[in-house]
Amino acid sequence: MKRENLFRNVLFLICAYVFIAGAALGFLILSGRMTAQTDPFNPELVALGKRIYGGHCAACHGIDLKGQPNWEKQNPDGTFPAPPQDGTGHNWEHSDRQLFDFISEGGAVFAPTSMESNMPAYKYRLEPREIWAVLAYIKSTWPEEILKKHARTNFVGGLKHH
Repeated sequence: MKRENLFRNVLFLICAYVFIAGAALGFLILSGRMTAQTDPFNPELVALGKRIYGGHCAACHGIDLKGQPNWEKQNPDGTFPAPPQDGTGHNWEHSDRQLFDFISEGGAVFAPTSMESNMPAYKYRLEPREIWAVLAYIKSTWPEEILKKHARTNFVGGLKHH
């Protein structure tokens, strides 16, 4: 009987440990603390991202990250104006990985057949660390509520590109 109690107690402790570790990991991810590559609270990363954004992204997305007017309305040529990056658009609906891939590969890779994309691929222009830094800078401008929503998006993997 004692051996059964010992086994049950050990099993209970293992299960409790796994549960607590999982809860802690979930908290870190949901709070945004596990996305170090795009940490919007890292001043050096944000400064690098701001510089790169200014040189590569601001021409279309705006120095103020406001995007182009009527960004949700398709142009006659099948493209869409550049969306805002300040948290008022839809980029927070995509995980960091999806956003990285979109910047790296360009919008055409992800565009449905009903649209065209003017978003160029930056994989040959920027180092991966620079792309992550741009995302850190963009996220540093988002309000707290959008950061929380995006952390949840990162946790579940984000939505499909639309």
